[in-house]
Amino acid sequence: MCITSSRFFLVILVALAIALPQGVAAWRPWPHHFLGNATVNTMSVGGGGSGTAAAAAGIGASKKYEGSSEFVKLRYHMGPVLAANITVHPIWYGAWAPAQKHILRAFLRSISAPSAPHPSVAVWWRTVRLYTDQTGANVSATVLLGAERSDRRYSHGRALSRLAIQSVIRDAVNSPRRPLPVNPRGGLYLVLTSSDVAVQDFCVQACGFHYFTFPAIVGYTLPYAWIGNSATQCPGICAYPFAVPPFALGPRTAERPPNGDIGVDGMVSVVAHELAEMASNPLINAWYAGEDPCFPTEIADLCEGIYGTGGGGAYTGQMLLDGHSGATYNMNGLGGRKFLVQWIWNPYLSYCSGPNALDH
Repeated sequence: MCITSSRFFLVILVALAIALPQGVAAWRPWPHHFLGNATVNTMSVGGGGSGTAAAAAGIGASKKYEGSSEFVKLRYHMGPVLAANITVHPIWYGAWAPAQKHILRAFLRSISAPSAPHPSVAVWWRTVRLYTDQTGANVSATVLLGAERSDRRYSHGRALSRLAIQSVIRDAVNSPRRPLPVNPRGGLYLVLTSSDVAVQDFCVQACGFHYFTFPAIVGYTLPYAWIGNSATQCPGICAYPFAVPPFALGPRTAERPPNGDIGVDGMVSVVAHELAEMASNPLINAWYAGEDPCFPTEIADLCEGIYGTGGGGAYTGQMLLDGHSGATYNMNGLGGRKFLVQWIWNPYLSYCSGPNALDH
């Protein structure tokens, strides 16, 4: 079974940081950042996807455009994108406080909310919309928050395999009481696990992943994603820069999360990452780089760790500072909410793009 992930290969990152010669700008290296000099609000974050050291160096070497590189060969593989109106169905697995749910709901509602002040989440989604299917239809501009389910009883336990995530979705869409609607054309199903739930490969290889359900398990083929709350398990890995990685050298100060919750604020960018990739590659046969659909490099993987101008190499780029709270963010949402969300690969410009770019 192939499942595409937002991957964090810590051992590989450390090895690359040691092996690469001085002066080579690797694409996604926490260790490279912590061994070097950086200023506040130009931090790095670990990334997803894999590639050769030469390709990684090339991606990080050009500073003209964030993440730009001739090595990137993003291709369309003739599969569908989500051109119909998108409805996101959260499945809250475990113990979730109302305030935590409000943060993630606010982000989801902000995707199609043009009224939010610039730079906004809605403008960020415009880059995702640039991706088309073989008929020329773009990814939908409409992203709605749909019906939700809560599993407070941990019905599949507190330790889940990757495949068990599909069983959680099966229960949600086949529940005898208020089942989630089945929508193969525009439905996206988000399994969100609370901080006390362990998931296979969580914190070791993944902070989230997406794929599609198997009819043999769920009864339908539905695009879905899993994202975990890392607050108590690995905040320095999956919620960076709101927590400092355990392997950081020297004194480092974590950034203040814009909504006051390290784990959930860290989840926002992973949710965004997986939503962008599900919209542009829902069945793992549309937009990605590489020849193996089991290990695709998708539109968010290409920009993992880039949050602003100057990003790439070891740096997240220039982010924004809330003068009132002191929190770090790069995008505005509805109701005065602020979020830190990674950039997305622009297929026309061939570099990472975001609404807070200084040249916009």
